[in-house]
Amino acid sequence: MKLGIFAKTFGGADPETVLKAVADAGFVSVQYNMACSGLPSMPEAIGKEQARPVTEAARKTGIEIAAVSGTYNMIHPDRAVREAGHRKLAALAERCADLSTGLITLCTGTRDPVDQWKEHPDNNTQDAWRDLLEAMGTAVEIAERNNVDLGIEPELANVINSAEKAHRLIAELKSPRLKIVLDPANLFELATIDEQRTIVSSAIDLLADRIVMAHAKDRNSDGSFATAGKGVLDYAHYLGRLRAIGFTGSLITHGLLASEAPRVGGFLKSKLETASTGAAR
Repeated sequence: MKLGIFAKTFGGADPETVLKAVADAGFVSVQYNMACSGLPSMPEAIGKEQARPVTEAARKTGIEIAAVSGTYNMIHPDRAVREAGHRKLAALAERCADLSTGLITLCTGTRDPVDQWKEHPDNNTQDAWRDLLEAMGTAVEIAERNNVDLGIEPELANVINSAEKAHRLIAELKSPRLKIVLDPANLFELATIDEQRTIVSSAIDLLADRIVMAHAKDRNSDGSFATAGKGVLDYAHYLGRLRAIGFTGSLITHGLLASEAPRVGGFLKSKLETASTGAAR
């Protein structure tokens, strides 16, 4: 596996400055964000002159652009907001070749009208599922036109709030463009160690053939999020299960300060070195 980080962890609006900081902290890949190029995360338009410096910076620093963030609320209650998100996704997809990546990460969304990462009771309704299928259908068409893949992440606050729902979406859409970004800390809040291991193992086994990226953050014992290595997540088990399915992609950490990056990188590197399929249960 390749050790990576959210590029946006580091300050700066110049891709070479940001990617150099990534390399200096000991990482080899990033989930890029257009904010690191001085643009909105989801711009209305991206010129070649704005995209190509990312590829040049990646070449100079030796950092792989594993994916670019394309998150917007795919089931926002206002259709106009969803449609604006589709237009921005298309603008991003059209420039992925110039960004030297073939993967866009998405947010499956929530009915909350303000915060796309906030849970809402209507997320589990048939209407929400219908709107997600429609939105994902549009996104898949955009991906097909531009020869890119789409990474969705099961997380409790969104409409795809479990591995089972992600699997259902894949089955219903029947598109090879739809991939999985797996973050075990998004699959539970409070769980015993055995419950946690069961949840993580089941998710990895169910989605194994679609997992293209893994995330690395953590949970505190009270259920709040934590920086990787500071919480209760069993990383030996998690990474062991990923190795068991033959995953060799990027392990991308996020939810940390730039000052924490070297320490977190060291923690993850040690876990990658020691984790084995025998550690997984």
